[in-house]
Amino acid sequence: MKIILGLVILAILFAVGLTLGAQNDQLVHVNYLLAQGDYRLSSLLAVVFVAGFLIGWLVFGLVMLRLKMNNKGLRKKVERQHKELEELRALPVKD
Repeated sequence: MKIILGLVILAILFAVGLTLGAQNDQLVHVNYLLAQGDYRLSSLLAVVFVAGFLIGWLVFGLVMLRLKMNNKGLRKKVERQHKELEELRALPVKD
């Protein structure tokens, strides 16, 4: 339910951004590393927003992948220690 609500809010914000951006036809001069150019402000903002969103998801995905792999390793370690503990409990007690 939280995911659906978050996606709905994101879609509404994106639609509002598109609506406001479509009204803004101002040209902006951009001088970046390799070249320069004049772009519509709305197009430039949309490209930067999408690029930031994709980079954010990529970083988030990599962090989640690393955490899942770490979690899997820890679960294997706990399972191995649990088996060892059960084997030690099964040994006869010396008086």
